[in-house]
Amino acid sequence: MFDFDTLSHAFPKQTVLCIGDLMLDEFVYGEVSRISPEAPAPVIAAQRSEIVVGGAGNVARNIAALGAKCIFIGLIGADDAAATLQRHLARESGIEALLVTDASRPTTRKVRFVSEHFATHMLRADWEVAAPASAEVEKQLLDTILPQIARANIVLLSDYAKGVLTARVIRNVIDSAKTLGKRVIVDPKSANFAIYRGATLLTPNRKEFTEATRSRADRDINIAAAQEAMILADCAAMLVTQSEHGMTLVARDGDAIHIPALPVKVRDVSGAGDTVAAMLAVALAAGAEWEVVLRLASAAAAVAVGKKGTAVVLPDELRRKMLPDATLAAEDKIAVAGDLAARLGEWRHEQLRVGFTNGCFDILHPGHVKVLTAARATCDRLIVGLNSDASVKRLKGPERPVQDERARAEVLAALEAVDLVVIFEEDTPIKLIEAIRPSTLVKGGDYTRDQVVGHEVVAANGGEVVIVDILQGHSTTSLIERSRNRQP
Repeated sequence: MFDFDTLSHAFPKQTVLCIGDLMLDEFVYGEVSRISPEAPAPVIAAQRSEIVVGGAGNVARNIAALGAKCIFIGLIGADDAAATLQRHLARESGIEALLVTDASRPTTRKVRFVSEHFATHMLRADWEVAAPASAEVEKQLLDTILPQIARANIVLLSDYAKGVLTARVIRNVIDSAKTLGKRVIVDPKSANFAIYRGATLLTPNRKEFTEATRSRADRDINIAAAQEAMILADCAAMLVTQSEHGMTLVARDGDAIHIPALPVKVRDVSGAGDTVAAMLAVALAAGAEWEVVLRLASAAAAVAVGKKGTAVVLPDELRRKMLPDATLAAEDKIAVAGDLAARLGEWRHEQLRVGFTNGCFDILHPGHVKVLTAARATCDRLIVGLNSDASVKRLKGPERPVQDERARAEVLAALEAVDLVVIFEEDTPIKLIEAIRPSTLVKGGDYTRDQVVGHEVVAANGGEVVIVDILQGHSTTSLIERSRNRQP
């Protein structure tokens, strides 16, 4: 088992030079409930829309989201879509965008119409000119790219066949990178792998691989065909991505490695390939071995396809996907700012029942353990609301708590029954309950249902309040009192 934390801490030290076809991705979400009276076409009742940086720009976004720095070079037109892209890229922390303008072509723009309820794409409209850049624009691109290679730890070419990565640009970039001892990853579009000659790693999907090698589109990759293609392309390795069938790496100097896809409920495959390319670049730059790189890429893809639209993957999401729950350190179960919403989103997406209980838990005793264990039995994931130190003082007096909130949170998080600990500052957890909207709200039997804070919120959302019989003879107050009486 590799040390994920040590490796991920190296991500911010890496700089990836990403070159490729930039796009403006727009998603229009709505529902279809009727057919147009004007023509036999569905009518989408648009409810909301999103604009994100797509294409190779999404690769750059994923690189930055992983914590690395990205120098991004792409091509835009002289239009409104270009201005929108520039504004969005300027807001992306970790991306240094060096864009070349070609007024003779539109900025590539893709608008997808998506069913909000079923998360299925119904239609896509494209604005683009899929033609190689002119000789003049090629020169501008190379004048921008070549001085940046020395600044990067690794170079990534994201080819969408929209005109940036011409044969001349590819050749000059790979040759210059090799001269400077920089590895080059190529996410290819051309079926002629020879134009990427000298790259370190090619990452075709199964369709691109079978077309380029003229091999059968079988589930098992033709290793001999991959070896021949690598000789033609003079590359060190080839990674063939196969969606739900995982990914297979064939190296010139080693055996093939196959990594199965992680089980996940797919919501949207848009941009998943971009996420994989970004993960490969950052992990290789950080010094990971091939098998580790593949496992990281597989986990990143699983996170990406579980999200709507063109999404990025964060290191914490990657860690949770790669490491089984039992290996999570206690501190990974303690929610930080912004983490609660992300965890809830994941659990609800998986249709898991979320339960909630709360308390001061100043000195954990068997009565607490009984309530927590019973609470976990009512749900798939249990969130424990923990009173902050200031909150405990107001409720219990100036001599409490005995242990500070961090210590109390870590003890709770170490319990197998607890999936997440959230510290709250108020005297009651009502705001937390309103944010979580739990399926079950659990308290010890010294409360009646109507006395449980938040019972109205839970009932209004179709949940239930569960009262657990308390274990007699156990309370924090009595434990503290007995301890004080024993002291000389």
